[in-house]
Amino acid sequence: MKTLIINAHPDFTNIGDHYSLQLQQHFIKGVQEKYPNNEITIFNLYQQEIPRLDCTDKGLFTAWNTEDTKNAQIISTQQTHQKLLSQFLSHHRVVITLPVHNFNIPSRLKDYLDNVMIAGKAFRYVHNGSVPLLTDDRKLIVLQASGSIYTQNDRYTNLDFSVQYLKEIFTNIMGFNSFELVRAQGTSTSYWNEHSLKESFANLNKKMAEFYS
Repeated sequence: MKTLIINAHPDFTNIGDHYSLQLQQHFIKGVQEKYPNNEITIFNLYQQEIPRLDCTDKGLFTAWNTEDTKNAQIISTQQTHQKLLSQFLSHHRVVITLPVHNFNIPSRLKDYLDNVMIAGKAFRYVHNGSVPLLTDDRKLIVLQASGSIYTQNDRYTNLDFSVQYLKEIFTNIMGFNSFELVRAQGTSTSYWNEHSLKESFANLNKKMAEFYS
C-alpha cells in the first residue's frame, strides 16, 4: 500500500512550532511501527512548483488550452501538471496536513487540488451533474490544526469551511470511500492544554487502524 502525505503547511520544516505537523509526525511514526510495509511519500506543497489557475505561460488555463508545442514554459507547466496528477492517482491512501488560515485551506492546497480534480480522471460530467471515478478503495485522512474551535455549535461552527470542502470534494465528487478527520483545535484559546495534543494523538491512532484496513 502506498500513502501520499500532502503537506500544506507553509512552514513545513518547523515541526515543533505547529500542531498539524506534529500530527503528521505522529502518523508517520505510527505507520513505520505498525505498518512497515507501507510506502510513504511526503509531498511538501510549499517546496514544490504548483501550477495555478491563471492565463500566463505558467498557468493551468494556458497549459490546458494551448496548442503551442514550442513554448518551453508552457511545456514545463504541462509536464508538472501531469506529474502531480499521475502521483495523486497512483496512491490509494492520502493524508492531507494543514493549518486553517482565515477559516479555510491554505491557498497552495487549492492550487494543488486544481491540478488533480480533472474531469475524465477524478470525475466525469454527465447530463445532470457529475459522477466520481476514484471509487477503487481510496481513503483520506485530514490532519488539521486550528486556533479556533469549530465543534461547539456556536458562531464558528458555520465557518468550518475547510472540512466541508475537503470532505465533499474527495467523497462526493471524486469518490473516495472514506474520509477521516483528526483535529488539533482551539490551539490559540484557553481550551488548549498539555493533554489536548495527546487526545489528538489517541484519536489518530484509532483512525490509522481504519485507514489501513
